[in-house]
Amino acid sequence: MDQLERIVAAALADFAGCANPAALENAKARYLGKAGALTDLLKSLGKLPAAERPAAGAAINEAKTKLETALVARRDALADAKLEAQLAAEALDVSLPGRGVGIGTLHPITRTLERIETLFRSLGFEVADGPEIEDDFHNFTALNMPEDHPSRSMHDTFYVEGGRVLRTHTSNVQIRYMETHAPPIKIIVPGRVYRVDSDATHSPMFHQVEGLWIGEDVTFADLKGVFTEFLRRFFERDNLRVRFRPSFFPFTEPSAEIDMSFGEGWLEISGAGQVHPNVLRAVGIDAERWQGFAFGMGADRLAMLRYGVDDLREFFANDLRFLRQFA
Repeated sequence: MDQLERIVAAALADFAGCANPAALENAKARYLGKAGALTDLLKSLGKLPAAERPAAGAAINEAKTKLETALVARRDALADAKLEAQLAAEALDVSLPGRGVGIGTLHPITRTLERIETLFRSLGFEVADGPEIEDDFHNFTALNMPEDHPSRSMHDTFYVEGGRVLRTHTSNVQIRYMETHAPPIKIIVPGRVYRVDSDATHSPMFHQVEGLWIGEDVTFADLKGVFTEFLRRFFERDNLRVRFRPSFFPFTEPSAEIDMSFGEGWLEISGAGQVHPNVLRAVGIDAERWQGFAFGMGADRLAMLRYGVDDLREFFANDLRFLRQFA
């Protein structure tokens, strides 16, 4: 029994001296494991005389219970110490002022699109929407751009399965709208478009706003009046000058580039023109009775001019330092 008392005393001392759970489990193995000191003592009972075995067995079991109780107590003590250390390290100073909830704001491109829609609605236009993945007919052919037409090279884009494309302009929605609505028609079509182009003033994905007004007597003069009024309201400048330069687009005839000026110099802002009769015929509209104009402009470029941004890529970099300027 002296040996048993020595084992118990040594085990209790070892348990108490363990500084972490791993050390405690190693100590447990030395005394209570399959090859532990107390286990070996229990196995040696068979060597004792039969009369001594019951008392020796009871003493060993009592010692085992004592060690197991001490083991659990030490485990709990180590866990409590760890928790206290963690709480101390992560303590909150409740006397500090709370952190306010950040207030979000609209992206500058979204704000620009909303402003454009509001202004054109005030001029009697409706807002139309349509698919960004389009078929060849609605994106090209119906717009007087048959297969192998040279103008398609200006609209190099991203093709997907089945010969479909990511739309190169929102003109596809104009075609779809004219297929399902009888004239008169007066709409704008804002949305994302895609072209293989990327530099400080271009992006593979950008935002475009196109307009379409079809009526019995809608002329180039109406185009000039509508667009000039829009630009002056958008930039809030009554002295803003607008000019039309002759150009070519397969879907309009005659066609023009629209420039504007705040003072010295001119800046191209849109392409426009009278809707080509072939476009009207492609959607089943009588080109002898109905006529009108269409235009297309980059909403991102308008945002750049309005907010004084010189690199289009800033709008899509997700840099909060940049975006917070518009909050």
